[in-house]
Amino acid sequence: MNSRETANVDEPRTVSYGDVEAAAARLANRAHRTPVFTSRAFDERAGGQVFFKCENLQRTGSFKFRGAFNALLQLPEEQQRRGVVTYSSGNHAQAVALAGKLLGVPATVVMPEDAPRVKLAATRAYGAEVVLYDRAKEEREEIGAKLKRERGLALVPPYDNPHVVAGQGTSAKELLEETGALDLLLVPCGGGGLLSGCAIAARVLSPGCRIVGVEPENADDAARSFQTGVLQTVENPDTIADGVRTPSLGRVTFPLVLRHVDDIVTVSEEAILRATRLLWERTKLVVEPTGALAAAALLEGAVALEPGGRIGVVLSGGNMDLGRLCALF
Repeated sequence: MNSRETANVDEPRTVSYGDVEAAAARLANRAHRTPVFTSRAFDERAGGQVFFKCENLQRTGSFKFRGAFNALLQLPEEQQRRGVVTYSSGNHAQAVALAGKLLGVPATVVMPEDAPRVKLAATRAYGAEVVLYDRAKEEREEIGAKLKRERGLALVPPYDNPHVVAGQGTSAKELLEETGALDLLLVPCGGGGLLSGCAIAARVLSPGCRIVGVEPENADDAARSFQTGVLQTVENPDTIADGVRTPSLGRVTFPLVLRHVDDIVTVSEEAILRATRLLWERTKLVVEPTGALAAAALLEGAVALEPGGRIGVVLSGGNMDLGRLCALF
């Protein structure tokens, strides 16, 4: 598997729906139960019913708070006092920072120098120590591992951790509890934490649902991994969807994706921008490009749709540099 992954070797390697249920209980009254929106414009384009799970309205502006809080809450008290370290381009960074603030756990976050300014500012505002690095010359996993050793910190990876996966799966649990059975569930995919967690929940709550991950064409490592059954990597992909600039699926998430997901498709940078803009204009939802990945697959016909089908679309986040995005529009 990926030798650069630094998740603890003694962690369990599988996640069950029971873990998702337990995470939901821990997150009750801590994470937002985000709303499910509908749009006649999207229904007409899809030829069916589309249900948007609005994780852009979650605490910190993305689904990441679910997994981060679930993971930090299960650390031993002594480790909580010592603190945690993670690495992230922004959304997981903010999630760990806020979870740490709420639980009294010191948080250190390794972030790229070119991370969106809004994500850097929010991470610091939540009280985390930010360690910047040059993604062209340095490896965030190596920096995180070094800080873990030197400071005695617990590593909370952005996706490759069973507790993180279980927490992310609560988003699909909530969606399906509200909508009932779906024919198709579209989920953004970077490192596979959200996708695998949602797939685990959907397999139990909507057994006939087809589960499809979506990633940028410029960062297609998960699609290649899924198609070949062999873990593929990508190096610093050039995509506006900064939340999925992950090097690969992980040791925890890759087997879960192979077991529970039906397909992974890709969309172009232009398609991501079109979907982001349409969501802003027609649904009035502020969604970042990463958060619009699943909607882009729907709009671009990347997935075969049955007439009259019921389609779930996870809008994974809404944190972005507004000036940069408006310039791209």
